[in-house]
Amino acid sequence: MGKITDRIKQGKILVSDGAWGTFLYAKGLKPGQCPELWNIEHPDEVFDIAKSYIDAGADMVETNSFGGSSFKLIHYGLADRASELNQAAAGISRKAAGDKFVLGSVGPTGKILMMGEVTPEEVYESFKEQVIALEKGGADAIIIETFTDIDEARLAIRAAKENTTREVICTMTFEKTVDGEYRSMMGVSPTEMMQELVPEGVDIIGANCGNGIEGMIQIVKEIRLCNAVIPVLVHANAGMPVYDDGKTVFPESPIQTASYVKAIIDAGVNIIGGCCGTTPEHIRQIALVAREL
Repeated sequence: MGKITDRIKQGKILVSDGAWGTFLYAKGLKPGQCPELWNIEHPDEVFDIAKSYIDAGADMVETNSFGGSSFKLIHYGLADRASELNQAAAGISRKAAGDKFVLGSVGPTGKILMMGEVTPEEVYESFKEQVIALEKGGADAIIIETFTDIDEARLAIRAAKENTTREVICTMTFEKTVDGEYRSMMGVSPTEMMQELVPEGVDIIGANCGNGIEGMIQIVKEIRLCNAVIPVLVHANAGMPVYDDGKTVFPESPIQTASYVKAIIDAGVNIIGGCCGTTPEHIRQIALVAREL
């Protein structure tokens, strides 16, 4: 199958998957339940999510392991099952993906390093355990995603680079400030992300969540001002959230999302997928446009 970066070098625009969390809730996951436990207790439902994205035309699919670090799992009394749950997550997506790529999802620990809640060594060890299990389960790459803190992202990248043989993707989450710039919750700009994390050896970099695809265009342009060649991945929300009848709704239709695909490719993106609120139909429409260009 080769590497994701090899496919990009051939000039291919690749399509990733869409939201997992909203899909799990639609299938019956209750608030307060552990999503990763479904890899053991409801593997067929998890498989169905992954397969839905592959069937929609995705070139790669993530794993149900975003909250799979021991620091996240401890809230459910499952910290000692981190390896088991992550390996199962990768195995399910591997089975669904066939000859497509599997991205082992690693989210933030929820701990703030600068507050001294945990040591860098503890965070590194937690990520190490997770990435080793994801590789063992069949992940082709590790995707470190939705990070807002450079130091935590750096520890996750190092854990993946030093303990697996897989390609490493890192995406941070940026939001638009009142003066029109993009910053993470911890104040990091896309430019600072590039300056700090590219030297760590990431294979693919980018942004996820925080914005619809329209907002991601400016972020990709800023990334490209820093580096013209590194592969860039974007997982955008289905528009910006609105609150409707006590619920958070992502209003952008699949056709609306797809209408921005040419512009974000022109800005320099290599891999396009979805985050909150996106569905297999969003991915299908993205793929239709991307493959016509």
